[in-house]
Amino acid sequence: MATVSAETFVNASTKTAYRAFTNSTSIREWLCDVATVAPHPKGRMYLWWRGDFYSSGHFLALEENKCVKFQWFGNSDSAPTEVTVSLTERDGGAFVRLDHEVPDDPSWSKPAETLRENWVESLENLKSVLETGIDLRIANRPMLGIVPGDFTEEQATALGVPVREGLRLDGLVTGMGAEGAGLQKDDVIVEMNSHPIKSDASSLPNAIAGKKGGDEIEVVFYRGPEKKTVTMELSKRPMVDVPSAPAELVKQARALIEPALIELEKCFENVTDEQAMKKPDPKEWSALEVVAHLIQNERFNSIFLASVMDNNEAQFDGGGNNITPQVEATVKANPSVEQMLESLRRTVDEVLQFAALIPDDFVANNKGSYYRFGSILLQPNFHLGSHTEQIRDALASTR
Repeated sequence: MATVSAETFVNASTKTAYRAFTNSTSIREWLCDVATVAPHPKGRMYLWWRGDFYSSGHFLALEENKCVKFQWFGNSDSAPTEVTVSLTERDGGAFVRLDHEVPDDPSWSKPAETLRENWVESLENLKSVLETGIDLRIANRPMLGIVPGDFTEEQATALGVPVREGLRLDGLVTGMGAEGAGLQKDDVIVEMNSHPIKSDASSLPNAIAGKKGGDEIEVVFYRGPEKKTVTMELSKRPMVDVPSAPAELVKQARALIEPALIELEKCFENVTDEQAMKKPDPKEWSALEVVAHLIQNERFNSIFLASVMDNNEAQFDGGGNNITPQVEATVKANPSVEQMLESLRRTVDEVLQFAALIPDDFVANNKGSYYRFGSILLQPNFHLGSHTEQIRDALASTR
């Protein structure tokens, strides 16, 4: 057998490092896109990456906070192999060494080098996530500056788009690459960087894999029945500075969210309940249904925080879809502008009150999860702001 090795020092406890190899959420935050594990000998270990590479195997041996050994069987491998992770306390942190045993065979020479490169890069990300909460796979990923939307058969017909697979733009982020390239709301992207873009949420990140901010790519899209091609410069990703103290996080979040809520509420000045409930089109949301969507999003944020605190984060195939009956039900339960806006404020406040109660030990030992949640709170305009424009459009159509 031959051994592929990689190592790193992490300014975190061996307990935290051990969890990063034995907990589904922790593994996803630094290594892969989907993980499901049962950390006991012969317990499953399934890891999946966008692009449909996966490793299926099981744990071979575990010594708490000291050692993890598991089988690795990538879907492109000719045979299963074994990985041993050793954890040692050193200088107030954890020294992590990973040894991946592969067959000592010429046919494994190239796969072994690829494994070595990937493990070195992954352990670099492990260090970043455990020390700062920042996932380098995201930090180094460029931004397009788009707000993706649903793309249904009905929408394609209404827009006059001759395709049924693609990414419809629900909005654009000011100052980023998509806006600079001249893309507009309701454009449907069908190709990016010579990769087909489908309704499947994974096709977009796959298309820009390996690209960085400042790179240029070609984007093919439909604007109605007309097919167009533009060159887009990918934007560099600004990473949010998430305060380590939950109280400060909430203080900063309130300062950002309050103006956004006020701007949204202004949309409904001198608007009747009947106007706010009127759909621009039978297949589109009314202004109040958009507010209901924002309420559902805040409820999801609360569920997300509870799930990572409970070590039980849900996993999804794809990005999920907006369920119209769900937003309709929220409006039926709050059948006026006043009630809906009050419900949105209450739900936002509940999420912030929950965030203020995050225990200090959770922040210290789950920096990846805490950073993910905190960055959502500190970027309200990526969701709330984009839907405010949608509300304006919906109300304008009723007047």
